Amino acid sequence: MKVTKKRVTKAERERINAILALLDEHYTTEYKCYLNHENAWQLLIATMLSAQCTDERVNIVTKDLFKKYTSIEDFANADVRELEKDIHSTGFYRNKARNIIACMRTLLLEYHGEVPNDIDALTALAGVGRKTANVIRGNIFHEPSIVVDTHVKRISKKLGFTKEEDPEKIEYDLMRILPEDHWILYNIQIITHGRSICTARSPKCMECFLKDLCKEGRKVVS
Repeated sequence: MKVTKKRVTKAERERINAILALLDEHYTTEYKCYLNHENAWQLLIATMLSAQCTDERVNIVTKDLFKKYTSIEDFANADVRELEKDIHSTGFYRNKARNIIACMRTLLLEYHGEVPNDIDALTALAGVGRKTANVIRGNIFHEPSIVVDTHVKRISKKLGFTKEEDPEKIEYDLMRILPEDHWILYNIQIITHGRSICTARSPKCMECFLKDLCKEGRKVVS
């Protein structure tokens, strides 16, 4: 996806590059998906289940779920009440069950059982928003994509990369200032950072290797 890059000062560009270099150094440049899957449709379902649910819980559920339902056809033909029970612990299970069945039926009827890589086609599927679509595009098709989850939203604001609240607006803000080769990496690294150091409830600002570059961190440590 091509976007117009935002013009920033030389000092701000240097700050952004320094942040990315430190993220690369501390978290490596290895691509990693936290949701267990073996193919595109499994990741699609796992990501749908991850809404308002932890990746750890989703992985527990999908370990048995993908043994019971082994194909797109199995999910498309699933009994909605039974599927609700199977995914109950992920929360919002009624909507998720209906959306999964409808989504898988569309894949069979319109895409011959293949998961599309186009952002518009993906977001047209039942239960699939931009976050889920970008997870698929980045992890399956290796298309430069930015996934705005709670960690990315919160930490990007602290870093001063965006002032927006809407995930789609944050996505475009990040695309405008980050180099494309770091779009997917930024997601992975910031999720790790949000779980280990910049946690929502008790951020460890004094221990953070970004504290001197983080606009919020500077206020805390000064």
